[in-house]
Amino acid sequence: MTTDTPGAGPVPTAVPPRVLTVAGSDSGGGAGIQADLKAMLALGTHGMSVLTAVTAQNSLGVQGAWELPLEAIRAQFRSVVDDIGVQAVKTGMLASPAIVETVASLLADLNAPVIVDPVGVSKHGDALLAADALDAVRTKLLPVATVATPNLDEVAQLTGVRVSTEADMPRAAAAILEFGPRWALVKGGHLRGDAVDLLTDGAEEHWLRSPRHDNRHTHGTGCTLASAIAAHLAHGMPVPEAVAAAKEYVTGAIEAGFPLGAGIGPVDHAWRWR
Repeated sequence: MTTDTPGAGPVPTAVPPRVLTVAGSDSGGGAGIQADLKAMLALGTHGMSVLTAVTAQNSLGVQGAWELPLEAIRAQFRSVVDDIGVQAVKTGMLASPAIVETVASLLADLNAPVIVDPVGVSKHGDALLAADALDAVRTKLLPVATVATPNLDEVAQLTGVRVSTEADMPRAAAAILEFGPRWALVKGGHLRGDAVDLLTDGAEEHWLRSPRHDNRHTHGTGCTLASAIAAHLAHGMPVPEAVAAAKEYVTGAIEAGFPLGAGIGPVDHAWRWR
């Protein structure tokens, strides 16, 4: 169905898939909620948000962070889910044990895929998750995940498994799967050579490779990848195809990343349009 606007062509009225991000904000616009919503729009979905924390952040790092009250997090979630509904959810910065447990309990009864990006530190090395929240991530959040997307530092934080070569990645993925997600995507971007990731559910393995682009402006990579997976799942793709398509999208966004401020600039969520 379409509607006609004077002086314009037909405007489609079909409702796009709806994707929810539960994460912190990035005032610089490169990561967090802002990156999530940009990626969701770029991939043809309607992005919605539950804000867990506010950060003062720019290309140089995180200058401050403030958690939202648990009642505000619950109210945002219920407002969106009960009225609008969701086809996929992505989690990012959850900051504290109480927030992790609150979000996990909200997601437990949700009939939609959940992508858990277990954010521990920012691109600049700033802590975004309290050390005492790791156990809540392991025991409460990862069990409700359809796909968990840790990088190698986050794998080490959560499991103690340290990955130094590609050959270590299956062991790391197995350690993540022990906490209960249906799929583990271990991101090998910190290794040398091509950017290689391993997606597995314990029965099948999918190795995803892409060329490593010589571009330091990679702020928001993890947020963007998790959001892209959620967007593709909301479109109805199976997990392996959704992850492969998200990897392709984020690889292009990294290649097109641009300088912003005096530090590390963001990936370009709109690279396909430029």
